[in-house]
Amino acid sequence: MCKNGISKATLSRIPIYLELLKELPQERYEYLSATTIARKLSLGEVQVRKDLAAISGTGKPRLGYLTSELVENLENSLGCNNYTLAVLVGAGKLGKALLDYDEFEKFGIKIAAAFDSNDKEISITGKIKVKPINEFDDFCKDNNVQLGIITVGSGSAQAVCDKMVQCGIVAILNFAPCKLNVPDGVILENENLALSLAYLNNQINKFK
Repeated sequence: MCKNGISKATLSRIPIYLELLKELPQERYEYLSATTIARKLSLGEVQVRKDLAAISGTGKPRLGYLTSELVENLENSLGCNNYTLAVLVGAGKLGKALLDYDEFEKFGIKIAAAFDSNDKEISITGKIKVKPINEFDDFCKDNNVQLGIITVGSGSAQAVCDKMVQCGIVAILNFAPCKLNVPDGVILENENLALSLAYLNNQINKFK
């Protein structure tokens, strides 16, 4: 479960709901029911009803949800009006790909800076510059950074993780293919791309 009791599955559908609601003319759709939303998105009505209830209650009988209020609640659940600053360490191929990814801000996350073992600041993307790692501590403390993304190799990942924890980061997304140790109170999420592909390959082989 994510914060506020919203599941990952529900969280993944919120941007889809938001996109639909912002496309519809509010003068025509002042209120929207879960049934209408489900039909327009070709989703299951029961699932949509559960998702919206977790975020915005049950709506008004016979009317549904006030559209403007539902948009606000959906945006708040993503943190769109209160971005969480993140830092990324490891500007290799994967790190660069993540820096070019535009979807994080839809979920209330803003990568404020990237760091690597270079001696000077370099530019690899028009949006974010890669700073030398010796500036990491001061940047995190000065900007109250709470989220860290690790895209270094397994040999350096634990040291980077420790540095993040020491700088007050309380949530870490780890792409390194290794197990990391964090103290109590620090949230760790591991993303093993190879394992995910292996799982998909296993599922494909069942149909061969």
